[in-house]
Parts: sequence; structure tokens; C-alpha cells
Amino acid sequence: MLLRFLILTCVGSIGLFGEAFLVADKVIVKKSTRMLYLSNGGEIYKKYHVSLGQVPVGAKEIEGDMKTPEGVYRLDWRQESAQYYKSLHVSYPNTTERSHAKELGTNAGGMIMIHGTPPSWSLSPYGDWMNVLVDWTQGCIAMSNDDMEEVWEQTTNGTIIVIVP
Repeated sequence: MLLRFLILTCVGSIGLFGEAFLVADKVIVKKSTRMLYLSNGGEIYKKYHVSLGQVPVGAKEIEGDMKTPEGVYRLDWRQESAQYYKSLHVSYPNTTERSHAKELGTNAGGMIMIHGTPPSWSLSPYGDWMNVLVDWTQGCIAMSNDDMEEVWEQTTNGTIIVIVP
């Protein structure tokens, strides 16, 4: 029991209802399967269905291409939003991506978030799970609001996020 307490004190947290859970040291998004994974110490411990940008294949290159980035980033800040429930900002673009976009004569874009769904979607017969039926964002990673709540609680600013094809 003491060991469990010490482990949770070092890597875990206590949820709203007193249950213990891990805090992710890495978020992994696998675009081809539309899945987001939470990992701690190299072990995946939670998974979620997600939606991507309207053009889901390929890495984001320029603003407006409707693609979700691919690469290694950080979740660098968070916000509550009347439009998309809660949002975690992905640190896209990096220096290389900015330079590439500049070579193309444009900019790389930004404001890539992991976020929930609009409040009006809860009125749908599908609820806020409608987002997993179609890729609908402009490049963000969207998930149900219930799932977003869990990811919000189990990540911190600075958490690494790896987005793979």
C-alpha cells in the first residue's frame, strides 16, 4: 500500500472522484487509425478515437491545407473554449516547418489543438461522438468532450506529443 502511494505521488494524480490515474509523459497520435494514446514510462495505458483535418493523409505544410501535422511537438498551453469545450495547443510549427513553408512562399499555419466538440453536437442523436465518423477539422485533433476531459486531466503543459502517419 505504501509503495502504491509513493508511485502515485511520483507519477500519478487523483481524479475528481478520488480515483488514481497516471499522468502521461507522452501523447501519441496515429493518424492512420484515428487513435490517440496516453503513455507513461513507455507503456500505453489509455486510448481514444479522434478525428483529424479534412485532408488526413500527409503532413501539414502550409496554412489552410487542412492537414494534421506529423512530427514531435509539445502540448505547450491549454484553454477552455465555448466553441470546442477544452483545447490543448500543439507546438506546431517548428523551425524546420516554418522554413519549408517560407521556401514555398507562404506560412506554415498554426493553432493546432487537441480539442473537444461544439456544444450543439450534444443535441445530435450521435452526441459528441459524431466527430469520430468523419475528419472535420482544419488540421486539429478532435475527440469527444468526455475523452477530452480525461486527456486534459492526464496531461500537463510540456507533455511530448508524437503524431505519426
